[in-house]
Formats: sequence, structure tokens, C-alpha cells
Amino acid sequence: MALGDTYATLEELKAYMSIDKPTLSLNDDLLEEALESASREIDRHCERQFNKADVVSTRIYRPKGCKLVTVDDFYSTEGLVIATDSGDTGSFNTVWSETQYELEPLNGIVNGEFGWPYFRIRAVGSAAFPVTHDRASLQITALWGWSAVPAPVKRATLVIASETAKLKDSPFGVAGYGEFGPVRVKNSPVAMRMLAPYRLRPVKVG
Repeated sequence: MALGDTYATLEELKAYMSIDKPTLSLNDDLLEEALESASREIDRHCERQFNKADVVSTRIYRPKGCKLVTVDDFYSTEGLVIATDSGDTGSFNTVWSETQYELEPLNGIVNGEFGWPYFRIRAVGSAAFPVTHDRASLQITALWGWSAVPAPVKRATLVIASETAKLKDSPFGVAGYGEFGPVRVKNSPVAMRMLAPYRLRPVKVG
């Protein structure tokens, strides 16, 4: 799935909601809206997104420390370029070699779970990120996102989308979520538990 796509499909949501039962009569447009709303709510809650880009693109950051920086998730080292602005000129003319940094989490493992993307870069040896500049001093070119949507994220999407779609049958007679807004992660204890390991505060500035 590309960046910005929903984290579950229409077919998956229908199966989760047993939509083939005659007691449920929800149209596809409503379900698609619920999936989109749920996916973007998860983005906001976790402060990261879980699909992937198919082509590299460049983002800039302002490091808070000279040895370790947290960036947005990227799932591959293919096409990876790390460059810094050593003179505070706005030109990222110092390209780092692979011997100057280490990507984390090591082995793509967090709390025993495999498949995590890289989201920290550690400078090694004498290498250091510029931290005294007024400008953002770090530029990363990478394949952003996750190689696959984590199963708990997909499941949380289905939980929230289902709850959102069912607002149609609330006592207010609301079609979809309308003026009452989408279902929030914080209102769903089940989704909160599923998403807890994936929350992160990124530091991207551009």
C-alpha cells in the first residue's frame, strides 16, 4: 500500500463486520469513508504512518543531539543518502559514508517484534550531527514508511472503522460520522492497546 492509503481494505472491513448478514445494510461509500477516517486517526494518534513509498524522496531534520537523531520511518537502505549542512548555508554538501553511522533499531527488532523500519540514526566514531545551526542541518533521502502494515495496526483500523460506520445506526440517526466527528483512538480501549507500541513523536521539520 502506498503512502496515504487505508490500512485495511473494503473487503477486510466487510468480513470483519459480517456485512453479508441481512441485518447490516451499509453502503460501500460509507465503509470507505470509515476506513479513511480510521487510518488517518491512527496516523495522528501514533504520529507516524504505516504504508510505504515506492520511490525515494528527501526530507530535512534539525538534530537535537550530535550523536543520535530520530527521523521518520524508512524501510530500506536502497537509495539511502544521509547528508549534513556543515556550514549553516542551507546546502547539504557533506554526504556521509556507511562507516559514519549506524541505523536503529538494530536488526529491525523492537520489543521482540520483527519487521520494524529504521527511525534512528546514530553517528559513530568522530562523526557528529551539526546541532548549533539556525537551519535544519540534516537531509535524508530514503524510501519512507513500513515495508508492511503491522497486524495490530490493521486490526485497530478495522475496530475504529467498524465503530465509525455503525454510528449510522445510533439514536441520532447519523449517516457515517457527520457532525459528531470520527471515532477517536482514545475512545476505543481495544484500539489503544493495539497501537500503544507504535506511538512515536517525529522531529521532521520539512
